[in-house]
Amino acid sequence: MFERNKIDNAAQQMTVPAELTLEGGDVIRGRFVIAAARNIFDVLNSDAYFLDFETYEGERQLLARTAIKAVKLIAVPSANHLKGRLREGETFDPYQVLGVPAEASFDDIRAAYLKLSKIYHPDRFQSVELPAEVRDYLSAMVRRINSAYAALEAPVQAARRAAIAKARPIFTSPIRN
Repeated sequence: MFERNKIDNAAQQMTVPAELTLEGGDVIRGRFVIAAARNIFDVLNSDAYFLDFETYEGERQLLARTAIKAVKLIAVPSANHLKGRLREGETFDPYQVLGVPAEASFDDIRAAYLKLSKIYHPDRFQSVELPAEVRDYLSAMVRRINSAYAALEAPVQAARRAAIAKARPIFTSPIRN
């Protein structure tokens, strides 16, 4: 009867960072609030008299299109710093990635991993149309979270395997009748 994705996406909003110069010469920085299904250029060139704008201080306002003299879209940095090998001098701290202290128990580490995995899991954002840089960031974060957990899980798994091997009998005699 209804297409669920269209209904859900219609209510979702996204923000586009921008720097506006108004007719009076004032410059304000913040972000346009637009429907997730729309493009910022379509919104700016639409017939709407007012545009939804939120300053970085959190003040949300409707700006008259006629009061805007210039719009400078602010480029969001890509997630390239999250990809690939670490740069020289940069350290990978799996505890920091998972948000747990270094003395945390493995149960706490696993709980933090599961929580972050649920937040950044790619299936959560499959039906939502997101900008390329957001998708790039989300996939990079998933890789970092998985790498951090793998790094912290490896010694625990090795200890478990060693305990199992140590508990296994070295020699067993055959069953006697």
